[in-house]
Amino acid sequence: MADYLVRGLAFDGSIRVFAVDSTETVGEAQKRHKMWPTATAAVGRLMTGGVMLGAMLKGDDKVVLKIDGGGPLGPVLVDSNANGGVRGYAKNPQTHLDLNAKGKLDVGGAVGTDGMLSVIKDLGMRDFFTGQSPIVSGEIAEDLTYYFAVSEQVPSSVGLGVLVDTDNSVLAAGGFIVQVMPNAEEEAISKLENRLASIEPVSKMIQRGLSPEAILNEIFGGDNVEILDRMPVKFECNCSKERFAEGIMGLGAEEIGQIIDEEGKAETQCHFCLETYNYSKEELEAMIDELQA
Repeated sequence: MADYLVRGLAFDGSIRVFAVDSTETVGEAQKRHKMWPTATAAVGRLMTGGVMLGAMLKGDDKVVLKIDGGGPLGPVLVDSNANGGVRGYAKNPQTHLDLNAKGKLDVGGAVGTDGMLSVIKDLGMRDFFTGQSPIVSGEIAEDLTYYFAVSEQVPSSVGLGVLVDTDNSVLAAGGFIVQVMPNAEEEAISKLENRLASIEPVSKMIQRGLSPEAILNEIFGGDNVEILDRMPVKFECNCSKERFAEGIMGLGAEEIGQIIDEEGKAETQCHFCLETYNYSKEELEAMIDELQA
């Protein structure tokens, strides 16, 4: 089944919930960047979190997540929109470390903890909303949980997981975000905390076939969740030759002329999807003509 996300309410509307199966989406990123297991887990977790943050937006709004903890993976960047489209990459995709003390992929070691998690929301206005919080563990889920608490003042629990097969492909990926609203009663919060402490890792739930709805039922039990809507999720890049051409024109006529003299052409590549765009001498000259017109 294709990836999708659900959004809902629990305990009579006092808790906001999101859950997503992102297996194919993360798998697409892994294939494009030929990522090694630890890198796949880190990028996949941030993409999964990012697509749920995107689902909190409306219309053409977008959100960019960046985590840079000084680890060997380098910065990880994820770009998501309100319609289920998400893309992401790490500076060093061929990063893999020994398993950590718990026998799991050492995402925290790859990301590092000396740095910040940044969330930049483009809400279609002149100014962007930017929030930052220190990296807690580099394991992504805990870092997003801390971000919500300190930057947006919303008590939240974030669960993210990626399982990688022996051939580096993605077996399962998914996650959930649970947010406590101001009207939540202490009894509901206590029940939620107990349930969250007892559930299995979200990647394991995805691997054994649980849908996003079933994951929420695992967390809340029974009929305590009202699903408001469902949304397809996919790896989506909005790059284009025209978009990169605008960037080249931003260099100015003189610098474009130097490119023609030295190279005779230009080539650009998207960091997110690795699509390559070529510009001939004639196309570059046309850019100069447009700039000088």
